[in-house]
Amino acid sequence: MAGAPLDGIRVLALEQMQALPFATQLLGWLGAEVIKVEHPIKGESGRAATPSMPDPWGRPVGATFLRNNLNKMSVGIDLKDPRGVELVIGLAEHVDVVAENFRPGVLARLGVDFESLRERYPTLITCSVSGFGSDPASPYRDWAAYASIVEAMSGIYMFSRRPDEPPRANPVGALGDISSALFAVIGILAALRQRDEVGTGQHVDIAMFDAMISMSDVVPAFHSLGVRRDEGQPLEVLLDSFAADDGWFVLQVGREHQFAKLAELLGHAEWLDDERFNTRAGWVRHCDAVIRPAIEGWAQGQTRAQVCDRLAAAGLVSGPVFKAADVVSDPHVALRDMLISTERTDGGDPLLQPGNPIKMSDVAQSPTKRFPWVGEHTAEVLSNLGGLSPAELDELAAFGVISPLVPEGPKVF
Repeated sequence: MAGAPLDGIRVLALEQMQALPFATQLLGWLGAEVIKVEHPIKGESGRAATPSMPDPWGRPVGATFLRNNLNKMSVGIDLKDPRGVELVIGLAEHVDVVAENFRPGVLARLGVDFESLRERYPTLITCSVSGFGSDPASPYRDWAAYASIVEAMSGIYMFSRRPDEPPRANPVGALGDISSALFAVIGILAALRQRDEVGTGQHVDIAMFDAMISMSDVVPAFHSLGVRRDEGQPLEVLLDSFAADDGWFVLQVGREHQFAKLAELLGHAEWLDDERFNTRAGWVRHCDAVIRPAIEGWAQGQTRAQVCDRLAAAGLVSGPVFKAADVVSDPHVALRDMLISTERTDGGDPLLQPGNPIKMSDVAQSPTKRFPWVGEHTAEVLSNLGGLSPAELDELAAFGVISPLVPEGPKVF
C-alpha cells in the first residue's frame, strides 16, 4: 500500500464551526497534518454548540466541534494579542496551507494579512471560506452567514416548499457548510497541484453562497426552462415517500419505461392505456388519489427492505427512509467503516462520528485520531515548529497568550 496522498503537507487552520473545519478534517483524512488554532481557553465557537459531552476537565465540547475535528492538533493562541499574531505568522513559514473562515477583513484587522504572508512565503497557499467571498466584493460581503442563510438565498427552500407552507429552514443539516468545505478542499488540492508546476502558491476564495448556488443548480436551470417551483408549479416526476409496514420508503419514477415497470409490478397494466397517465404531469396529478393507494396497498405486509428489494429487482429506484437508529445499525455503514466510535469521558454511550467517505484502492485506511482538547498540542507545536523554549512557553502561558501548558483539574481521559 502507498502512503496517504497528502503525506508531508501541513495545514494551519484558523477556523471555527463547520464550513472550514469539515474541509480540513477531509484533508486530514487524506494524510495532511492539520494544526488548528483556537482561543487558548474557550477554544473555537463550535465547542459551545449543543448537544455536548464533557472533556477530561468537565468543560462541555459541542457536537459541531466533535463532528468536524478528527485527525487534528489544537494550538491555543490569542489572536487579539500581538504576540499571538506573531506566533501565527511564524508558524506560517513551516506550513503549506493557511486557511481561515472568519468574515472578510477580520484577520487583517488582527494583523494576519494573507497578501503579506504570501509575499513573505511565496510558496504558501492561503484559503478563505466566508459567506460571500472576499474578492470581488459582494454586496453582502460584510454579512455574517450560517449554512441556513446561504441555503435560503440559493432558492432551494422555495424550490422545495410545499404549497401553503412556509419555507423550511435547514431541512437537511448543514448543506451550506459541507458544500463549501468540499469546494475548499478541491481548491486547495488544485492550488497544491499548480504549485508543483509553477513553484508559487495562490489564494483560494470560497463563498458559501457560491457553493450553494452550485449545489442547488436545479433552481436557476429549471427557472430558465420555464418551471416556476416557487409559485407552486409541481415537478413532472413521481417522487414521494410511501408507507410500508415498518416505516417509509422513497420511490422515484421519472421515465416512461419506469412507469410501465411500476404498473406491471403493482398489477395495474391497464394504467398504460389510461389517458390520465399518458404524461408525467398526469402521474403527479393522480398520485394521491390513484397511485399512492395502489403502491401502499401492494406494500402492505412487507418491510421497507422487502419493498425496496422487489422494486430494485423490477428495475425501479427506491430506498428506505431511515431513522437515526437505522443508520447506526445498517450493514452497509458497518461494512464501509462509516461510523467511528469514541469512548466518552463521562462513561456515557460511545460517541458516533462519520468515518472517512473517501476509499482508495492503494491507500490503507490510517487509524483515526480523536478530536483534540483545547490547546492540547500547544507546547508540542510551538516548540517543534515555532522553536520556542520551555521558558518562553511558560511566559506566554502566564500572560494568557497561549493555552495553559498543564490544564487545571483531573485528567480522566
